[in-house]
Amino acid sequence: MMSDSRTAGDGVSGARTQSGGISRRGFLAGSALSLGALGLAGCANPDGMSLAEAAKVYGPVPEEKFPIPAVDVSKVNPKYFRRTVRYETDEAPGTIIVDPKNYYVYRIEGEGMATRYGANVGREGFLWSGDAYVGRKSEWATWTPPKEMIKRQPEAAKYARGMPGGLDNPLGARTLHLYQNGVYTLYTIYATSDPESIGSGVTSGCVGLLSQDMIQLYNETPVKTKVVVLPA
Repeated sequence: MMSDSRTAGDGVSGARTQSGGISRRGFLAGSALSLGALGLAGCANPDGMSLAEAAKVYGPVPEEKFPIPAVDVSKVNPKYFRRTVRYETDEAPGTIIVDPKNYYVYRIEGEGMATRYGANVGREGFLWSGDAYVGRKSEWATWTPPKEMIKRQPEAAKYARGMPGGLDNPLGARTLHLYQNGVYTLYTIYATSDPESIGSGVTSGCVGLLSQDMIQLYNETPVKTKVVVLPA
């Protein structure tokens, strides 16, 4: 079970722009945004990926419904680039393990190996831990803030009936919706286009990967996949 009963709000919190609107980054960060980092390479060498290699892996994805721009990898700590690592666990291959303390997400590959991604996680007061599973998957999902979030951040009320998918939508290109005992937890693993959020606690309890990483994880993850969120 989750150790925090506060509502996640599908991974976002809110902040106003100068024009009075709500920015994507503001939703993700609220008042707690810090510099972060992200990750890469399924075939990375033992020393990790160079910025030149990362620029290729995190390049633009023009074939998407909403073309995804390249990541500015200079804003990502290289330790968060995607890579294959040793990871000993009793969990079955395919299991997703979230390590919020170190800002990593692992996909267990078997034989002591895992694909590791850099991530953003919940900010203070919104962290949780426990077992869940992927109850459904969405591409360019509609984002709807829960009532609890609207109470905290009234500016989100304009999206009470849903914000259509797109580059400005906080859930991004791909979303894994997490369930427990048949009930949607409101927590997700989602795609972010904000490289500075990786390696930071900025969300309302959801877990974000860079879009290019999230697309890969999404493609490798069927519904019913087990997700383990470790204590922070």
